[in-house]
Amino acid sequence: MSPWCQVRWYEAGRSPGVWYNERDNLSMMRVGTVMPYLIDGHNLIGTGRLPGISLADEDDEEKLVRLLRRFQARARTRVTVVFDRGLPGGHARGLSGGGVEVVFASATGQTADEVLIARIRRTRHPAALRVVSSDQHVLRVARERGCRVVPTPVFARELTRPLPQTPARENVRLSQEEVEEWLRIFGVHGEEEG
Repeated sequence: MSPWCQVRWYEAGRSPGVWYNERDNLSMMRVGTVMPYLIDGHNLIGTGRLPGISLADEDDEEKLVRLLRRFQARARTRVTVVFDRGLPGGHARGLSGGGVEVVFASATGQTADEVLIARIRRTRHPAALRVVSSDQHVLRVARERGCRVVPTPVFARELTRPLPQTPARENVRLSQEEVEEWLRIFGVHGEEEG
């Protein structure tokens, strides 16, 4: 089974197990597995829509990875981000983790676009993959394979969206009778004598 898709994928809108937000072209499966993302990192940074991150920054890749980890925790999906330059080519173990895989294409003699296209062509479940890029050739290959395409400005907006506010919880105090009732329900009968 592919690491990309651990459950059977059904086309958005054709299964009660899928939520689909057409405005943002983002789909999520109710069973807790969402479509993984394959992202062109420098294209995303180059949108200029990520506050505090610029291609001119020496640590732009690290800043984006931090944002992607927060997104990954919220979206509960797998994220692979590919950069042209930066650290030596291949899987970046120091930056990868927390559901985010970081790949640098530079030392492999390939561009990020070539790495993205190779991964798109290799995936066994293209309909279960979201591709984030602004490169037209990458997007064309993704569409031809049946992947979902998310434009970089749309994904940048999703990435910087504030987390939903959770209402403050009231500090609930149980009466002694309520505590005893819960202890009885869970089969705990007072202090045991030893």
